[in-house]
Amino acid sequence: MSRPEQKPRTFRRLLALVVLVAIGAGAWWLWPGRTQDTSGGFRTGAVERGDVRVVISATGTLRATTTVAVGSQVSGQVQSVAVDFNDRVTKGQAIAMLDPAPFQTRLKQAQADLASARASVNEAQATQKNAEADYARKSDLLARQLIARSDADLAMAAREQARARVASAQAAVQQRQAGVDNAQLDVEYTVIRSPVDGVILLRAVEPGQTVAASFQTPVLFQIAEDLAQMQIDLSIDEADVGQIKEGLPVSFTVDAFPDRQFSGEVKQVRLSATSNANVISYPVVVQVDNADQSLLPGMTASAEIVVSRRDGVLRVPNAALRFTPPGDEAAAMVASGGARGGLTQDLPRVADSLKLDASQRAAFDAALAGVRERAAARMAGRTPPSTGGWGGRGGQGGQGAAPAGGPSPEAMRQRMAEAMERSFGDFRASLSPEQQATWDAELRTLSTARRGTVWKLVDGKPQPVTVRLGASDGTVTEVGGDIAEGDQVITGAERPAA
Repeated sequence: MSRPEQKPRTFRRLLALVVLVAIGAGAWWLWPGRTQDTSGGFRTGAVERGDVRVVISATGTLRATTTVAVGSQVSGQVQSVAVDFNDRVTKGQAIAMLDPAPFQTRLKQAQADLASARASVNEAQATQKNAEADYARKSDLLARQLIARSDADLAMAAREQARARVASAQAAVQQRQAGVDNAQLDVEYTVIRSPVDGVILLRAVEPGQTVAASFQTPVLFQIAEDLAQMQIDLSIDEADVGQIKEGLPVSFTVDAFPDRQFSGEVKQVRLSATSNANVISYPVVVQVDNADQSLLPGMTASAEIVVSRRDGVLRVPNAALRFTPPGDEAAAMVASGGARGGLTQDLPRVADSLKLDASQRAAFDAALAGVRERAAARMAGRTPPSTGGWGGRGGQGGQGAAPAGGPSPEAMRQRMAEAMERSFGDFRASLSPEQQATWDAELRTLSTARRGTVWKLVDGKPQPVTVRLGASDGTVTEVGGDIAEGDQVITGAERPAA
């Protein structure tokens, strides 16, 4: 009886043992220290060739390029409305009408006043004619001394008064004519017409509604002049607005078409800054082509302004620019100018672009050799370079920061530029004016370029290399210098096993 009972127990023990072995194997497989990393305990990334796009992201609202608010210039009751939302209208088309009866009555009254004023002119002219004749007779009699001079003076005064009455009556005619013209305009204003060709975006009036235009012209319609051309109003932070220029390409999306990419370009950077919670921003207008009429006014656009684009350049992960091996020895190597590469690695490329002749090439090689000799002497003496680092000094994290209490990166770059001008003075004198202009421009670019240090993994050991930094999209950064496509740069250190 005991043997049959032992079989289930033996089976359960074997099953438990198998489970324990499986758990142990899984833990061993997942253990970080199971294998030795071929990169010597460092995480690496490859130097690759590709594109770097620097963009500024912002959101804005789509609207028509030109939107006209149409109101009424006279007050009255709306008699009819001839258009509705989304209707296309042409310039001069009647879109609404006010009741014209009160204005027509005022026009008739003004016309009657004008007729009365013209009659007054005729009466005044008749009086003037009589006064002119009376004065002429009395002037003749005075010349023959048949009447007293006072009678002739009275006749002359009557003539001047008659002339004044005629002038006054004619002025009254002009005044009444202006009243008629004004009343006629009011009658014409009862017909509200579209001032442009476009599309009705807003209709804020209904038949029977009373429009009061006494103090402020009410907005009855909004007309978009051309929806084939639209614009986005973006608000850009002051830290980024300096990079935005007219004509830069813009890509954007809208929620209505999430799978579609639209494009435009920067039309205007406006100077009217706004402040919100002590944050200064500037309006940027983006022009958009909307030929298929798919974009509608009021849509929210998520836009990216491409401020810089570099195609086919060498780039490294940004983590490689922030990495520095632990320990005093690595820091001392960088601080003493021990990083390979730097400015002298870029100068031969510039010289090759100048198409130098034999004598010019000899002058360049001699100047470059002198620069490298001085850099080697400084490294051998472990003295900090006074001209900003001919050996390619770069600060930790690739930011080119100066030691505490030392000169700023800007001052170091200025010293470097001055040192290069002195070192290559004889070579520059041998160049033609066109070559000198190219050399000066390239030299200025190299002198002012930001520089950083990356650590290449060579034979399992980190080796510092100074690189020139270019555009960055936040993930990768363009680099130049003593670095090649396919090189492995260190992005971090593996965490030690527990």
